[in-house]
Amino acid sequence: MKVLLVSDVRKLGWLGDVVDVTNGYARNFLFPQGLAKAATDNNIKSIAKAKAKRAEERNLERKQLEKAAQAVSGAEAVIAATANELGHLFGSVAKRDIAKNLRDQGFEVADDVVMLHEHIKEVGTYSVKLEFADDLAVSVSVVVVPEGVDAEAFKVAQKEAAKEAAKLAAELKAQEQKAEPTKPEDETKPEGEAKPEGESKPKGKSKPKGKAEPEGESKPKGKAKSAGKKEK
Repeated sequence: MKVLLVSDVRKLGWLGDVVDVTNGYARNFLFPQGLAKAATDNNIKSIAKAKAKRAEERNLERKQLEKAAQAVSGAEAVIAATANELGHLFGSVAKRDIAKNLRDQGFEVADDVVMLHEHIKEVGTYSVKLEFADDLAVSVSVVVVPEGVDAEAFKVAQKEAAKEAAKLAAELKAQEQKAEPTKPEDETKPEGEAKPEGESKPKGKSKPKGKAEPEGESKPKGKAKSAGKKEK
């Protein structure tokens, strides 16, 4: 469904643009919110002047956003918060806290510009993205320190701890590599001594069942009796 935007809608279009959206999105959101109208010729002509004026305003706003982004890029926001001995905060640091801290320093940063997916709940140094437009973003450093602790001393201690952790990790890795002997790729452990083909272990001596008699020789069964003398 084609609709005429009568206001700027982020990630959809600018005032005066004709865009294609689903029927449900137009009827359930754009029309009720007064953000769009039916894309008829009369409606398009009726906002022609407003479209030109809004385009000029957008150009000016863009220049202001670029100026604000350039000014705050690389800035540092130091926020003190109540934390326990392990560094866990009793509360949390939200995007509004970061934006307020930057505004107190003189930067033009609205709350919704801060891109923080979840609240910060531990002390430390964080890199936070500020998105002024879809194609205009910069990063700032946010340092959350325990209340009553000097920020500069805290940052120095953090750097030293990071160096020690990196050194310890390198030493452990070196020890692991030293402990594991390297085996030649072409050397393999024999699975067992192979027996020569054709040679088999005798299962045992077979007991002779008896003495074999020579072929052709038979034992006489007994003396044959003479039939007797022939009578004369």
